Parts: sequence; C-alpha cells; structure tokens
Amino acid sequence: MKWKKVMVIATAAVMFGSVAAGCTNTNNQAGGTGTGGDAAVPQEFRINLTAEPPALDSSIATTNPTFTILNAINEGLYRLDADGKPQPALAKELPKISADGLVYTISLRDGVTWADGTPLKASDFEFAYKRTLDPATKAKYATMLAWIKGGAELNKAKPEELEAKKAALGVKSIDDKTLEITLARPVAFFTDQLSMPTFFPQKPDFVTTQGDKYGADADKVIGAGPFKLEKWDHEQQLVMVKNDKYWDAANVKLNKVTVNVVKDPNTSLNMFDTNQVDLTELKGDQFQMFQGKPELTLKKEFVSAYVMLQNKKVPAFANVKVREALGMGIDRKALNDVVLGGSSIPSTGLVPGTVLDGNKTEFRKVAGDTEPNFDATKAKELLAEGLKELNMTALPKFKLTSDDTETSKKTIEFIQAQWKQNLGVDVTGESLPFALRVKNMQEYNFDALIGLWGADYNDPMTFLDMWLSDNKSFNYMEYNNKAYDDLVKGADKELDLAKRSKMLVDAEKLLMTDSPLVPLYFRTRPYAKRVNVEGLILPAMSKEWELKWVSIK
Repeated sequence: MKWKKVMVIATAAVMFGSVAAGCTNTNNQAGGTGTGGDAAVPQEFRINLTAEPPALDSSIATTNPTFTILNAINEGLYRLDADGKPQPALAKELPKISADGLVYTISLRDGVTWADGTPLKASDFEFAYKRTLDPATKAKYATMLAWIKGGAELNKAKPEELEAKKAALGVKSIDDKTLEITLARPVAFFTDQLSMPTFFPQKPDFVTTQGDKYGADADKVIGAGPFKLEKWDHEQQLVMVKNDKYWDAANVKLNKVTVNVVKDPNTSLNMFDTNQVDLTELKGDQFQMFQGKPELTLKKEFVSAYVMLQNKKVPAFANVKVREALGMGIDRKALNDVVLGGSSIPSTGLVPGTVLDGNKTEFRKVAGDTEPNFDATKAKELLAEGLKELNMTALPKFKLTSDDTETSKKTIEFIQAQWKQNLGVDVTGESLPFALRVKNMQEYNFDALIGLWGADYNDPMTFLDMWLSDNKSFNYMEYNNKAYDDLVKGADKELDLAKRSKMLVDAEKLLMTDSPLVPLYFRTRPYAKRVNVEGLILPAMSKEWELKWVSIK
C-alpha cells in the first residue's frame, strides 16, 4: 500500500554495492554534451561495480545493480533527466491524464523496436505488468503495480481466479501504439514511476521461451534501451554495446560499456590509477586521498543503512530494551569516520536528509532527530534491564550478516567491536556474496543483518511502509505494531498533506522508539571519475549511474 512516489532507489534493499536518469527527444537533456564525443577518442566507458546484479528480470528486480543494468539495456515509457524529471522515452509525449487523475493514456513513439528489430507494442507493457502482478511471479515490487485498478486483487488471486483478475486489471493496450492505465486512486507522481524498471515492457515470446532462465545470462536478456548486453561473465564482468535499433541511437555516443565486478576497494582504485577503468567508487580513506582533485565526484543519495534485528529468529530481540541497547551501543559518528572515511552522514532517524515530507518541506527538518543518541552507559543499563525481564544473564550469541565487500566486512568488524566494548556482547560476523545475502534476507534467514534501502521516490513513505506488519515483500525483521500500521496506512489515504506529513513523522518516531532496526548512516558515495567523461548522471535514487548521455572527450 503506497501513495506518492516521485521515483526512485529503489529501490530494492542493497548492501554497500549500488543504489535518475534522463530522456527526451532532443539531444541535450542530461547535462552532458549530448551531441557527442570526440571522433578521435574511442567511445568506450569502463566502470567498476562492487556487486553483481541478480537476474536481469524487471518483474523480480529489487536491487540497485539490477535496476542499473536494466536501465541501460531496456527502457520505460519515460526516462528521468539530470533533474529527476520524467522525459518521453518509449512514449512520444507525456501522458494524457483524466480530470480525476485516474486514467493515463500514453502513445508510443513511431517505429520503436526491441533490440532484435521486432516491433515493440503497447501490449508488451500490459504483458509485463500482468506478469509482475501474477502471484506465481512472487514479485517484491508488485506493491507499486497494485496502484493500478485491480492490481491488488490480481496479486492476491487464487489460481482459479487468475484469468478473470488479469482481464479486470486497469491496463489495456487500445492498439499497438496506445496504452491506457487506470489507477485505483490518484497517484501524483505516477508519471515519474513509469521510468522505473518495474514498469518496463517485456517481450512476451522471448520471456516465455526462456522460462525460469529469463534474465539469467546475456543470451537470455532482451531490451529496447540504449545498449545491449553482449557478454556476462558472472561475478567478473558485464559488457554492453550500443543498440543500433534504439529509437534515439543517434544521441547515444558510447559504443561499448564494460562493467567489472570488483569487491576489493584497493584493487578497484588500482584499476583507476593504472587507467583500466574510468569510474570507480571510493571507499574509506580513499575518499580523503581524492579531496581537492578534479576526479572526485560525489553521489548524494536517498539511501539509509541500518541493522535489522530478526525478533522471531532471536527471541531476545523481542525485548524492546535489548533492541534499544544495541542501537545506543553503536557510535555512528565513529562508524562514518573510521569505516567510511567521513563521506556519509551519521543517521538521526530512518529517513535520510533532503527527502521531502510530501508537503514541500524536508522531512528531517520537520521530524528532527528521532533516533536515540549514542550512549554507552545508558545502553549497558538498558541491556541489563532487558535481560532481567527475559530471565537471562547474558545475550545469546548471534550472527551479524552483511555482504562480502571490504566496506561491509569492516562495518561488521566495527559493530562487533562496539557491542563488545560497550555492552560486553559477543557477535559472530558473517560476510556473504551479495546475491546470497539478499536471498537469505528475503527468506528471513538471519539474526541481525546490515542492509541499505534506497528510495523508490522522493517521499518518506518509501522508507516507512516497508515495516507494515502485512508487508511480506520487505518487512524482513517481521516487525508488528498496530499503532505503527495505523499511522502509515492512515497517511497512505490522507489527502491533507500537512496531516499526512505529521502522521509520517509520528510513525518514524514510533519506529525509532520501538527500535526493531538500528539506522547507521545516510549514504553519500564518492567516486573517482576521469575528467574526460561527460554527461554522466549519478542519480540520488534507484540506480548507480545513467549512461545514455555519456561521451568521452
């Protein structure tokens, strides 16, 4: 259940790997040159990425690496520009919206095709949306498509009801070039959301032929975007080449993009220093090394990092004082300074700074600091009280899980040391490959887990509705609080924006008081970028980077 979504991050729940774009029928919407690179310079862009994307299937995608690659090889009706505004992409113009805000009529461009040259039709969007909402697909982001009339009903349909629910869904291909979408109720930012990979089209015969292997390898992927996936050596490298069938191919200057999967930050930086890559994320002390250099580029994100506490798997976590103690026992400023090199911002709540409150004001300015401050003495007292209430003398040993990147490993080590020093609690660290970490998280198979969430739109709801008791897609810690549910669901329906903002503030305050998760920091990510790379967008939400307008000078 959601309400307003001004795109993005999406997105999915990623860890220290990746977390809008821009599109138009003119040639200079991205802030780059648009009209192209130097003909004497090879138009090849080389990037390091810390995590490999799981399957490149827009129905089941939840992670930033996946959204990032999908955004390069496929496209939606709209693409976000450098200012985060939707511009016509596969659609020839912005939608015609009915007076009641419910019906969107969208016309496709003339002659748009898939990368294999076959026509792309309005029905390819209809197919994709129905596939995502089909309960058998088990799509985590089906909640966004549930904004469409009949979407929630389809997503809960029993097998015998499926075809009738699909027929009743408010998505109709009027003809090959006209798509009509009817919403269950007005969603002011819906045009923005149509740029998100969850709303991308899918080629029905190709998807059907690939079956459960769809999106798993380079030859099992097809799109209609600026690039084509030419090679995918898993856990090593992805290679994309220009899609000459793309409707705006004349304004795509890159001929080749190589994405290396590199988890070790020292290796990654060495590749930049030895001119093997043009863009790489900087980790820890590397950020300070690039201060004042023209290669330093900052990516300001709507991303929060936090520790989730699985209170059903670890019964001790059901005690609020134990949870509070674990949160108060982490020095967030020291974590930012020691592990992240000072590049990010210690958290003061769950919703990052600069995210709007839905009422034209920054949420953090309205809410203030809702997260308890670091206090080792108070934390130790709370832990003792909580253990006494549980009839325990010590907190049972548990695992703290994260990714196997260097930053993730250092974060685990830092928190282990903090809990040992400040609380006397011993914790086992567990570093897993990104895909396995995500799988275990989605299956509730963890004790405590460090995760990140990047916004799917510029509104606090994208951070708060995850923890509704009936959100089976993202409430991995199985938090359950009726008062919290009432606030968030009430805000979802509230049309008075001031009242809605207050309800969301109250919801965050309640969440921070309950402490089912421990926010750590609001992420800002430093990159080293070659100075001859122009037109690159580093979006605040959902994706690592936008490549459509990049050129090499």
